Amino acid sequence: MNWIILIVAGLFESGFAFCLGKMKGAEGSSYYLWGVGFLVSLALSMVLLAKAVQTLPIGTAYPVWTGIGAVGTVVLGILFFHEPVSFLRLFFITTLIASIIGLKMVS
Repeated sequence: MNWIILIVAGLFESGFAFCLGKMKGAEGSSYYLWGVGFLVSLALSMVLLAKAVQTLPIGTAYPVWTGIGAVGTVVLGILFFHEPVSFLRLFFITTLIASIIGLKMVS
């Protein structure tokens, strides 16, 4: 169950990065709404991470959490912010995913 909590925490990490990206181009009330989304995502991500590390080793949980957030943020950047897609970028994201899976398998 705590692995699922950790995965959701990583997704909320991607969520707060996405909100930051949307804040960059927002103005007025839209800016503040994305800011609220950032704060809510940040808080949920941290609380869920704290819950997950009650039973998971921090040396495994933290890298998995940041890895999920990093992969999710790159994917969101490609899909919503028109960031470049290149072979090397996809290669390194793939190696990051393989590393996350590897950390889970050895713990």
